[in-house]
Amino acid sequence: MTIELARRVRHLRAEGAYVVLARAQELEAAGRSIVHFEIGQPDFTPPANVTLAGIRAIADGYVRYNPPAGIQQLRAAIAEEVRRRNGLPVRPEQVVVGPGLKPNLFFAAAALVEPGDEVIYPDPGFPSYEALPAYLGAVGVPVALAEVRGFSLDLEAFHRAIGPRTRLVILNSPSNPTGGVIPRQDLEQIAAAARRHDFWVMSDEIYARLVYDGCPVPSIATLPGMAERTIVLDGFSKTHAMSGWRLGYAVMPVELASVVQLQLMHVVGCTAHFTQYAGVEALQGPQDEVEQRLHEYRRRRDLLVEGLSAIPGIRCPRPAGAFYVFPNTQGLGRSSAELATYFLEEAGVALLPGTSFGSNGEGYLRLSYCTSLDNIREGIARMRDAVRRLAG
Repeated sequence: MTIELARRVRHLRAEGAYVVLARAQELEAAGRSIVHFEIGQPDFTPPANVTLAGIRAIADGYVRYNPPAGIQQLRAAIAEEVRRRNGLPVRPEQVVVGPGLKPNLFFAAAALVEPGDEVIYPDPGFPSYEALPAYLGAVGVPVALAEVRGFSLDLEAFHRAIGPRTRLVILNSPSNPTGGVIPRQDLEQIAAAARRHDFWVMSDEIYARLVYDGCPVPSIATLPGMAERTIVLDGFSKTHAMSGWRLGYAVMPVELASVVQLQLMHVVGCTAHFTQYAGVEALQGPQDEVEQRLHEYRRRRDLLVEGLSAIPGIRCPRPAGAFYVFPNTQGLGRSSAELATYFLEEAGVALLPGTSFGSNGEGYLRLSYCTSLDNIREGIARMRDAVRRLAG
């Protein structure tokens, strides 16, 4: 029997990182040695105080249903964190907690976007941005990130993309996959367009604390007239290495938050009770380990950028944030997909083609430096030797 699937799911495809990980694990099971650069997941464990807070919460019986928008303690802690970092006068009622960042990404958009509306998103960008508008029956409008602009949006293309049906613009700064940061002057142009054309902005700021060299990471929500038309997405997976805890949040106007929490109620129910107490500790407890790990990520970034840049045919910009590099491989004369397959199968290096993040990722690869310095050195050596064989 052939199942007639609903149109909203026919376009969905797996994230490239999981596909490459599965193939890499097959090779490992067959005895191959693989250096993993494909998964954007911290190789650190959560800070010890955060883990202990979660354990204590379980022992104390915080394993029950709780309010769909999250426990009051965590919503208040998040509001205070946003006020501290961005100066926004956020109230707990504006905060919606979810099991990871993605539910709020989808539910907030679902509350605003009608079929036929247009959603602008970055390309290359996190694959869920592309999946979102088609799932909602909307029209996705990709806008290129430009290497020559530090992988900020191509503003000329952005302004051309705006039309009468533009309802939502998705931003991600620092970016996955590029590590690029959108500078304030670019955000000011985007904000002016949002006010003029009356569209919403969804700002994914999950990597906002993972920035290097004093690079400022402004939030578009802080610009005049934007707090009332911006949804800020964030979470604990990256900064606090809590990827498996499934804990994220969004900050938005109260009226929208009340609708988003209704969707959480009907689809998810609530976020795990004890993880939220760990989240309170992550925000209010000591930040020493977070700072130490940021220093380690910077060392890894520099080693990877320098090593890749020394390989003929590869040009690797130095990212300002996140934990990815996005080297330009056009000089190797092969497609991104061909190179990603070649490096995995022939060199034992798992990485992603730039096209896993959109068509504008052609000519690039993405490597995550959520791995040790020794693994980075080994991966670079394998890639260097593989490029020599490719050229020979």
